[in-house]
Amino acid sequence: MRDHNVDPNRRLILAGAAGALGTGLALGPLVVPRARAESRQTGAGPVTVTAMVRGLDEPWAIAFLDNRRYLITERDGRLLYFDGSESSKRVDGVPNVYAEGQGGLLDVVVARDFASSGEIFLSYAERRGGAGATAVARARFDPTGPRLTGVTPIFRMSTASRGGRHFGSRIVEARDGTLLVTLGDRGAAERAQDPQVHNGKVVRITRRGGVPSDNPFVGGGALPEIYSLGHRNAQGAALDAQGRYWTVAHGAQGGDEINQPRPGRNYGWPRISYGRNYNGSKIGEGTSAPGLEQPAFYWDPSIAPSGLMIYSGRLWPAWRGQFFVGSLKFDMISRLAPSGSGFTEAERMFSGVYSRIRDVREAPDGSIWFLSVGDGATYRITPV
Repeated sequence: MRDHNVDPNRRLILAGAAGALGTGLALGPLVVPRARAESRQTGAGPVTVTAMVRGLDEPWAIAFLDNRRYLITERDGRLLYFDGSESSKRVDGVPNVYAEGQGGLLDVVVARDFASSGEIFLSYAERRGGAGATAVARARFDPTGPRLTGVTPIFRMSTASRGGRHFGSRIVEARDGTLLVTLGDRGAAERAQDPQVHNGKVVRITRRGGVPSDNPFVGGGALPEIYSLGHRNAQGAALDAQGRYWTVAHGAQGGDEINQPRPGRNYGWPRISYGRNYNGSKIGEGTSAPGLEQPAFYWDPSIAPSGLMIYSGRLWPAWRGQFFVGSLKFDMISRLAPSGSGFTEAERMFSGVYSRIRDVREAPDGSIWFLSVGDGATYRITPV
């Protein structure tokens, strides 16, 4: 595993180029002027792609406070605040993270009522002895610090595991205010079928960490937080315009999946899969089995999917309701159009141009933003 830390001298040079002075600002990446915009072709015609931030180290998620202000997580444990000025500010008060392999500081979500509550949610890998487990914390974000206050863990995975694989960790606030959180199998595939552990599940909790009374297993049969089971490692999740919940999960060798998790349903991993083991052998019972759900769409070969965004159509009406999925393997955004009960991959946007796309989000103004791990950058897509 390579060292994920950026040379601190590089950060100082970038911040200095933006005129940033003082504690916190010197650690921030450069916000790139709009002069760095480029025209790119898409299935909807040309678009403008603007590099908004450079100098990021392993960015994982972006969340918008409003049209001007946003937050970005870096996997090694930094939460960065951008307020429209020339450089970012590092946010104080972030929980310590288990930055091993794929673990670290992961998702960030701004509460729907942020204007009144000031709350955000973070998912991260927490250290327990020499092992790690996915956790979720609630906090109030104070932009004047900037800092987090009242940081409170509201969910902790039932068991910690050694190794750095499959933390899952996307958070979605459902329309009823509950939180849906994806949890990877942590490399122990068989645990995704075990109802007494959180590995390979979607869990549903309240904003204070309680168990909603209408969760499917409140009456018994599984841990009461569990919403659905049989997931390998979902790192993308979003609501559509109807409020339905969707996830995108990594397969093994092939078999990356889009699912619409429903309460109490089993999505099959590792009993069924459209992929194969890395040694070429068959996974489980094949591609279907009684009582196990089928994916709405799958990729074979694998694209190594990351963030999921379902577009509103605000700036591009032709894309309304379409799914945009980042690819870590093929350096592109997979655009999928609903087709019957499933989807058709309509386009592979920017293939090979931007390296290892980790997250894709729609900003409040309808522009589309994405994070590139390989470029250490944040990009914004707007009409020409």
